[in-house]
Amino acid sequence: MSSNFTTTKIGRKAAGKRKQTDRYVDDPEEEETLLGGAPYDGGEMGELEDSLSQNQPSSGSLLKPQVKDNSRTVPFRPPDKLRSRYPPNIVRNQKYNVFTFLPIVFYEQFKFFFNLYFLLVALSQFVPALKIGFILTYIAPLAFVLFVTMGKEAYDDYKRNLRDREANSQKYLILEPPPPGDSSALSSESVYLNTHANTRSVPSSSLKVGDLIRLEKNQRVPADLVLLRTSDASGTCFIRTDQLDGETDWKLRVAVPECQKLEEGDLIHLDAEIYADAPTKDIHSFIGTFTLNSPPAPLSSADSVALQPLPPSISPLTAENVLWSNTVLAAGSAIGFVVYTGSETRAVMNTSHPETKMGLLDLEINKLAKILCTVTFALSLVLVALNGFRGLWYVYVLRFLILFSSIIPISLRVNLDMGKTLYAQQIMNDSEIPNTIVRTSTLPEELGRIEYLLSDKTGTLTQNEMEMKKLHMGTMSYGFDSMDEVSHQLAVAFGGPGEHSHLRQGSLSTGAQLATRGRRDMSSRVRDVVLSLALCHNVTPVTNDDGTVTYQASSPDEVAIVTWTQSIGLTLVFRDRTRIELQTPNGSRISFDVLDIFPFTSESKRMGIVVRDNQSHEILFLQKGADVVMSKIVQRNDWLDEETANMAREGLRTLVMARKRLSSTLYNQFQQSYHDASVKLEGRNEAMSAVVAEYLERDLELLGLTGVEDKLQDDVKSTLELLRNAGIKIWMLTGDKIETARCIAISTKLVARNQYIHEVAKLKTSDQVRDELEFLQSKLDCCLVIDGDSLQLCLDLFKSEFIEIATKLSAVVACRCSPTQKADVARLIRKHTRKRVCCIGDGGNDVSMIQAADVGVGIVGKEGKQASLAADFSVTQFSHLTKLLLWHGRNSYRRSAKLAQFVIHRGLIISIMQAVFSSIFYFAPIALYQGWLMVGYATIYTMAPVFSLVLDRDVSEDLALLYPELYKELTKGRALSYKTFFQWLMISVYQGKFPDSSAAIMIMSLVLFENEFLHIVSISFTALILNELIMVALEITTWHLYMVVSEIVTLCFYIISIAFLPEYFDLTFVVTLGFAWKVAVIVAISAVPLYIVKLIRSRVAPAASSKLI
Repeated sequence: MSSNFTTTKIGRKAAGKRKQTDRYVDDPEEEETLLGGAPYDGGEMGELEDSLSQNQPSSGSLLKPQVKDNSRTVPFRPPDKLRSRYPPNIVRNQKYNVFTFLPIVFYEQFKFFFNLYFLLVALSQFVPALKIGFILTYIAPLAFVLFVTMGKEAYDDYKRNLRDREANSQKYLILEPPPPGDSSALSSESVYLNTHANTRSVPSSSLKVGDLIRLEKNQRVPADLVLLRTSDASGTCFIRTDQLDGETDWKLRVAVPECQKLEEGDLIHLDAEIYADAPTKDIHSFIGTFTLNSPPAPLSSADSVALQPLPPSISPLTAENVLWSNTVLAAGSAIGFVVYTGSETRAVMNTSHPETKMGLLDLEINKLAKILCTVTFALSLVLVALNGFRGLWYVYVLRFLILFSSIIPISLRVNLDMGKTLYAQQIMNDSEIPNTIVRTSTLPEELGRIEYLLSDKTGTLTQNEMEMKKLHMGTMSYGFDSMDEVSHQLAVAFGGPGEHSHLRQGSLSTGAQLATRGRRDMSSRVRDVVLSLALCHNVTPVTNDDGTVTYQASSPDEVAIVTWTQSIGLTLVFRDRTRIELQTPNGSRISFDVLDIFPFTSESKRMGIVVRDNQSHEILFLQKGADVVMSKIVQRNDWLDEETANMAREGLRTLVMARKRLSSTLYNQFQQSYHDASVKLEGRNEAMSAVVAEYLERDLELLGLTGVEDKLQDDVKSTLELLRNAGIKIWMLTGDKIETARCIAISTKLVARNQYIHEVAKLKTSDQVRDELEFLQSKLDCCLVIDGDSLQLCLDLFKSEFIEIATKLSAVVACRCSPTQKADVARLIRKHTRKRVCCIGDGGNDVSMIQAADVGVGIVGKEGKQASLAADFSVTQFSHLTKLLLWHGRNSYRRSAKLAQFVIHRGLIISIMQAVFSSIFYFAPIALYQGWLMVGYATIYTMAPVFSLVLDRDVSEDLALLYPELYKELTKGRALSYKTFFQWLMISVYQGKFPDSSAAIMIMSLVLFENEFLHIVSISFTALILNELIMVALEITTWHLYMVVSEIVTLCFYIISIAFLPEYFDLTFVVTLGFAWKVAVIVAISAVPLYIVKLIRSRVAPAASSKLI
C-alpha cells in the first residue's frame, strides 16, 4: 500500500512538469539524448526519480550532440521506424559462414609456425630446382591433417547451425488488435474479441521490441520481457532460471499492477509506454518505468469523453517485473512486453563466443620447431659457407633446408593427432566413467597439466536437494532418525477436538515467561516451533497438471523446511499474499492472515512475517535468519552459539527460529510508524528497518534451531581431497549466497578441518580493499570467501595484486558471481599464472566460464545439456574428474611428450647423418637416402613401433589414483622441456655420427670396409632401422601386446622389403655374415652406451613412479 501511494504521488508530481507532447519522441537524434546520465543507486525510489528526470530531454540536451545511448522509451504499438533500430531477435552461435570458413580455418592452422613450415616445404617441391624425392611424401601428411581438421570444424559448426535454427524457429503467440469492424454489434463473439486479443503465431527470430507475447507453461522466454499480466489472480508467476544463473529453484516474478487489473484485450489498446535502461550484463538489476498515459475506456462508455484528462501515472519497474531471455515459465500463462532482443538480451550478453583452443603441448612443440628450424638454417648456411658460397649458393641453402626438413618431421603432426584420437577413445570407452564424451579431441594432454580447478557449486558439487536434518530446541534435540518423535509430539499437541485453542492459548501465555520455559509441556514447545516454521517463509504450493502439489520458493532451504513440516503432519495447503492455510495432523485446517512480510536480503540475513490467527485473533511476529544476526535479537540464552557451531561443522545450513507476541495496540503503533517511514523520499529503507527494529526485533522468544543439509554429489569429498593432494588449487564460483557457499565449502571438505575462513563482503572503498589484501598476504593458509561486488571492486582497483595473492591461497570461494565474472576470473588466472585452468559446471550460466578455460568440463545434470555441449569434455558426475585427470590426463600428457620427442629424434638422427654425408662428399646437397627409403623410414619401417609408445604407462591405474602426488610432478612440465629436448638432441647427434656416417666412422669404414664402401647405404640404413627399434624398446616402461607385435612385424617387413629394393641393397652382400656383424657392431656402439646410462640413472636418480612399482 505505502509503496503504491509513494509511486503515484511522485508520478503526478513529475507528470505535472512535463508536456504531453514530450511523452514519445520519434526523431532519431532526439531519441539518442534520452537518459544521458548514469543512474545513481538509491533503491527503488532513487531509480524511479532518476528514470523520471532522464525521461525529460531538456532543451540544452537536444542541441548538444551526445554519445549514442541504448536506453529506450517504447510505446505500446510502436511504429516500425522505432522497432527497426534494435537488433533482430536471432540466436547465432555459429563460428563460420560460407565465406569465412576456409579463411578462418586456414588462419587457425597456419598461424602456428609448425604447420606453416610444413606448408612452405610442401610448396617448395613444385619448384624444379628444389625438388627432392616424391612430392606426395610432403603433400599427403599435411593434406590429411588439414582435411581432418576442416571436416571436424565443419561438422561441429553444422550441429551449431541446427541448434540455432531450432531455437530461431520456435513459435510464439503475439497479441494484435482485432480487425476494424462494426463495434455496435455486441454479439457474444464481439464481446469475446473485445476481452481477448487476436493472436498470431510467429517464429522467435521475427519478434521485435514492442511486441506483446503470450507465454504458456514450460515455454522458453524468447527475449527480455516486462511482465504485464499473468493467469494467476495475484499477478505473480514462477520462472526457472537454471540456464541463466545456475540456480534450480523457481523465482517469483510480479506483473505490472496497472496491467494485471486489465483484461487481455485491453492491453492491446493501452495508451502507455515503457522506459528501459540501456542493456547491461547484470541479471540482478533492471531500471525502468511503466507510464500509463490514460486508463482504458470502459466498453459501455466508448463514446463518452472525459471532461478533464487524468495525469499520467508512473510505476517503477525492477528486476522482479522482468522475464529474462532463456528462462522458462514454470506455471500458468503470462503476457510480456518485449524490451530487449537478440544481442541486447541478458543471456546473450553473458555468453562469450568460443575460441579455438590449442593445447600447451602443441605450443611447446611449436617453440621447439622454431629452434629446430633455426638450427637447420644455420647448418645449411655452414655447409654452403664451407663450400665457399660457390655457384647458386642460395639455391643450395634452400635445398639443404629441404633435405634437413626431416628434423621437423611432417609425420609428427599425424602421429600426435592419431595419439589424441586414441586417448579420446580410451576415455570414452572407460567403463568406470560411463557416458563421458570427448568433444574437443585436441586437448587430452591438457588434462595432465591442470593446476587450477574452478567449479560451480549448484548441481556440480551439490545435487541441490535440501533435506531437514536437525531440530534443536535448547533442552531437546531431534536428529534425522528421531523425526517420528517430533511427529508424535505434534499429533499430541493438535490432538482431540477443542484441544487446539486451549493448547495454543496455554503455550503463548507460558511462552512469554522465560523463567518457566523449562517446565513447558514438550508437545506444545514442538508445536510452537513447527507451526512457526510452517508460517515463516515465502513458499507457494503449486498444483501440477496431474493433480500433485509441489512447493516453490526462491530458496530451496525454505522448500526443505516446509516439506519437512508436511512430513511430520503440518501441511501448507494454500498461500497467497494475504492468507496462509495449514492442515493439522488431525485433518482440520487453520488459517492465518498475512499482515506484513519482511523478505530475506543478503544485508539483513533474516526474514520476518506478521500473521494473525483467524481463530484466536492473536498477532504473532515470526522471524528466522542467520545466527550472526538473530543472536542479538533473541532473548539471552546459553546454547545457541555452541549448537550453531556444531551444526556448521557438520556442513548443515542453520536457521534460528524466533517469535514475538504482539498486542493490537503495539501492532497499530508499529503499522503507523512503518507507513510513515515508507513514504519518505530520502533514507526510506533505513527508516523502515529502524521501525522494525524498534517495535518488533526486540526480546524475541527463541524457539529453535534448524539444520538443513544440501545433498552433495557422490564422492565429492574424496574427489576434492585427491585433487588437492595432486597439487590442484580449487576455486568455487557460485551465484549463491555467502552463507550457503560457506556451508558447502565446509561440508565438501574444500576447507580443511580447523582452517580459518576469511569472509570479504560489501567492500565499498579502495582503503577497505587494500586492508583486506594486506591481511590475506599475511595469512596465505586461509580460505577466502568473497562476494561478487567485492570481487569486482578488487578486480577494478587492484587486479594484479588481488590475483597474485588469491592464486597463492589453498581455496577461494566467490559468491554472487555473474556468468561473466566467472569467465573473467578464469581468464585472469590463466593470464597471471600462465598455468593450466580447468573449469567445470553444469548450467547455461557456466558456459562462458567453461569456454574461457584451458579445459572446460561440462556435467550432464538436472540443468540440461547446455554446459555439456559447450565443454571440451562431458561427464555425468563430478567424481569422474579424478579418473579423467589423474589417470587419463596424466597418461595422455606423458605419452604425447615421449612420442613427440621420439619422432623429433627420428628426424634429427637422419638429418645429422645427411649433414655428415654431404660434408664428406664435397658439400653437395644430395640426399643420402632417396626415394622409397625415405618414405619407408618415416612410415612402414618405424611408424608402428614408435606409435606404440601411446600405450605405455609407468604405473598402474590403482597406484595413480592412490598416489595423486604423482600428478603434481607433471604440472611442472618436465615430461617435455628444453632439458629433455636437448637430451634427445645429444642422443641423436651421438647416434647420427657414430653408428652411421660420422667422419670418424667414415674413416673407419674406409680402413676396415674399403672394398665395401659402396655398401655404406645398406649397412647404415639397416643399422638405423634396428637402432630405432631398440630405442623404442628402451623407452617402454610397461610392455603391451601391440608393442611386441609391432616390433616383430616391422622387423620382418623390413627384412622382406630388402628383396624388393635391389637398387638400394646388394642382395649378395646383404646375406653374408660380414654384413651382419658389421651392422651388429654399429648398433652395439649406438645403443649399448645409452642402455648403460639409463640403467645408472634408474639406480642413482629413479623416477618417483618407479619407487612405487
